[in-house]
Amino acid sequence: MTINILAFGIARDILGGSETTMELPDGITVDDLRKKLYSDYPELSRLASLAIARNNEYAEGPEEITERDEVVLIPPVSGG
Repeated sequence: MTINILAFGIARDILGGSETTMELPDGITVDDLRKKLYSDYPELSRLASLAIARNNEYAEGPEEITERDEVVLIPPVSGG
């Protein structure tokens, strides 16, 4: 399946743009996606945190991702 991934902040810089697509096997989980992202983009693993949202809600662990899902990478946020 092909999924679109939106990225913000430093994650956007690491991915080289605000949006990318990935070809992934059916039944992939959030944990699987995180491992794939860290493998393809090692700089992401160096961030203090990286949240993944699926369909406007934070997603974790065994939650399955489908081709219809909107997936967003949310790096650490700082500011005043």
